[in-house]
Amino acid sequence: MGWTLRRYFFFRYISITFWMTLFLFAVAFLVSSAELASRLSNLAGSSVWVSFGIAAMRTPLVLLQAIPFVALFSAMATLIALNRRYELVVTRSAGVSAWQFLMPLCVGAMLVGLIAVFAISPIAAALYSQSEIAEADLRSGQSNKVSAFKAPWLRQEIGDGDMIIGAHAILRQGLELADASFFEFDANGNLVDRTDAVRAYLHDGYWELRSAKRYGTGTRATEIATTRIPTTLKPEFVQERLARPETVPIYELPEKIRMARSFGLRAESFGMQLHSLIAMPALLVAMTLIAATVSMRFARLGQSGIIIVGGVGAGFLLYVVSVLVKAFGNAGIMPPVVAAWAPVMVAMFFGVTYLLYREDG
Repeated sequence: MGWTLRRYFFFRYISITFWMTLFLFAVAFLVSSAELASRLSNLAGSSVWVSFGIAAMRTPLVLLQAIPFVALFSAMATLIALNRRYELVVTRSAGVSAWQFLMPLCVGAMLVGLIAVFAISPIAAALYSQSEIAEADLRSGQSNKVSAFKAPWLRQEIGDGDMIIGAHAILRQGLELADASFFEFDANGNLVDRTDAVRAYLHDGYWELRSAKRYGTGTRATEIATTRIPTTLKPEFVQERLARPETVPIYELPEKIRMARSFGLRAESFGMQLHSLIAMPALLVAMTLIAATVSMRFARLGQSGIIIVGGVGAGFLLYVVSVLVKAFGNAGIMPPVVAAWAPVMVAMFFGVTYLLYREDG
């Protein structure tokens, strides 16, 4: 197989992948914009353009999670188009095997995966963190409802009692809390004091609360512009305790894992995120092989729908299995490296086995 034909297949796949990615980005952006516009419509300062801005910052992370389907649909579209134009028939008649003309597609999938992991994922993590800050700014003072099902909780010792800290949103990987509530209990477990703050910033040795309200026992609320609450919590510990793995760039994940383990915290979620990102290029190659198993055969008139349904079903099954195994990895039931790589290797072996059977008998 000559370089010209390899390059033609490669750029054909890259071109379809680009347009498929652009289409998926537009769909995700519109859905996210509509959802945000509905959810933020009753807040002061909200507008359609604000919703568009926040949605644009969140869409790259959504796109990153859906990139395996982009690889699947792109490979299927490429092979179906080549089949319909008899280009695969001519290529096979020239003595070119499936291994040869699938190689440019696999190389393209690997390249797309590397770009997604090392270029898009850090940008997506940073933009998503900024979107959380933007939404928290809109909600400041209007969403101060701490719920056991929604809020992150921290516990710290203060004097002879304890303090429970809850917040509506986590910003800057835990160093900033939006709409935070601080509940102080005495040694007997009785509530002594409550302080609500629009913003709470963690410094070395204290929490800095801004635009706060203090509720003492049997007294009215006292508004305080700025106040401090002593803490024994270290910023590094809070970051490892509250940070969401998907908002951490891949370059910082190894250090996050090391720090979490040094504090005695479980690092499975960070490890799962790291190995999932590392395995993504191989996952895209596996998706390409799965697409080849259902779309490489010559399609007669009216059979394209069956091919597409078969490919989508196979890809969806792989995605469901990957999500399920990832949940096992996050829970510590399976080692993260096994949970991230097992579905990829099984799918890749399935595709290679099918192609061996089809090509070599």
